[in-house]
Amino acid sequence: MAEVSTADAEAVRVVYRKYGGALHWHHPGRLLGEDEHGVWVGAPPGTESRKGEGPAVPAEHGYVVLFPRDSWWTAVFYGDPHKMAVYCDVSTVPQWSGGEVTMVDLDLDVILFRDGRIHLDDEDEFAEHQVLYGYPADVIGQAERSAAWLMDAVGLRAGPFGGAHAAWLSQVT
Repeated sequence: MAEVSTADAEAVRVVYRKYGGALHWHHPGRLLGEDEHGVWVGAPPGTESRKGEGPAVPAEHGYVVLFPRDSWWTAVFYGDPHKMAVYCDVSTVPQWSGGEVTMVDLDLDVILFRDGRIHLDDEDEFAEHQVLYGYPADVIGQAERSAAWLMDAVGLRAGPFGGAHAAWLSQVT
C-alpha cells in the first residue's frame, strides 16, 4: 500500500468499480487516520455518493469507511439511527494513489442491521457476474473466503467489528 498521510484530514476520493472497470459507487471523504485495522475515511451527513454517473444521493447520517491494508473487503460503519450498523463490500484489496482509494466491488455484501441480524447479500448477482464478467477462479475463491470470514468476524464482533470504529465515527457524526 502507498503511504497514507494522516496529518491534516486530507480530502479522499473513494471509488468502487465493477469488474472490467465500469464506475460503480463513488464519493468524497476525509482521511481520518490509521490503526491496526487499516485506513479510516469519514463522511459527515450530507456527503453525496453517486452510482456510476447517476444522481447524487446525500447521506442522511455520517459514516466511516475502513480500508484494510491487505484484505479483500471494505467496511462502512454508520451512525445512529441508520438501519444498518455495518455494511461490508467484498472487493479487491483497496489501492491508494494520491488522494484516491480504488477497489473492484465483487458483489457480495455482509450487512449487520441495528437489530443484530446479519445478512449475506447479492449471492445471485455474484453468480451472474462470474459468468458475465468471466471472474477468474482465484477471484471467485478469494471473494468467497472473504465473505465467509466477514460473516464470522461481524457475527462475533471480532477485530474491527468490536467497536474500533466508534472513535473514528465520533469525528463525523
